[in-house]
Amino acid sequence: MAHMLNYNLAVPGVDDAGVLAALVAEGDELDVLVRAVDDWSKPTPAPGWTVAHQIAHLAWADANVLSALRTPDAFGAELGRAEAEGSGYADKAAAEGAAKPRSVLLDEWRAGRAELAAALRDTPWDHAFPWYMSKVTPALMVPLRLMETWAHGQDVFDAVGVERRPTDRLQHVASLGVLGRALSFAAVGLPEPADPFRVELTASDGRTWVWGPEAAAQRVQGSAMDFCLCVTRRRPWSETRMTATGEDAQKWLEVARVFL
Repeated sequence: MAHMLNYNLAVPGVDDAGVLAALVAEGDELDVLVRAVDDWSKPTPAPGWTVAHQIAHLAWADANVLSALRTPDAFGAELGRAEAEGSGYADKAAAEGAAKPRSVLLDEWRAGRAELAAALRDTPWDHAFPWYMSKVTPALMVPLRLMETWAHGQDVFDAVGVERRPTDRLQHVASLGVLGRALSFAAVGLPEPADPFRVELTASDGRTWVWGPEAAAQRVQGSAMDFCLCVTRRRPWSETRMTATGEDAQKWLEVARVFL
């Protein structure tokens, strides 16, 4: 679940206007796809989740962010529900949303994501507000919402058999993937390796996005699309063309994630 992240409060180098525009564009692209899907009961790769569950989850998560931003004290009740319901927390909410008529759910998702984008735009970029297991800022929440929209959108693309065109928006998802390396190892009970890592990803336009020192022995290379599929747990490393040099780099790709 992307809302269980525990990163630092801000993402270095994130431009507020640029990433907000990317978030809006990501939602709009998925909107075009789901509007063309008449049957939202189609199963997606997520066990038990249909297209409707995916959209319901995104709408619910957007509403939770709005609540955390505007009424942080009241949001505490949502945190209590998450703790009480455990692993079934998100599934229950998705099922409730998926039971709504398609037109109602679509309208709710559209209105909610527009309202959230406006609220985040009007909030100071460094304003901390409560979230699951941590506090976050808009500087972190905006790319998180983009990442989750992209990841759940991928499930819908896979469900309806439409090939997805990679965009420059993947750079925001990839950045979270790089930042999430410690989380990836912690999730499987391992300490984060001390040695530096080098990540080199090829963007859709042929440019190379780079993180980490050039001399690092632990290296991850491949397309931005494959890396994002890997860190969002949409494809196992073995089904991508990612390459890893170094034992720690290989282990990272095996356990990589951006959420718990």
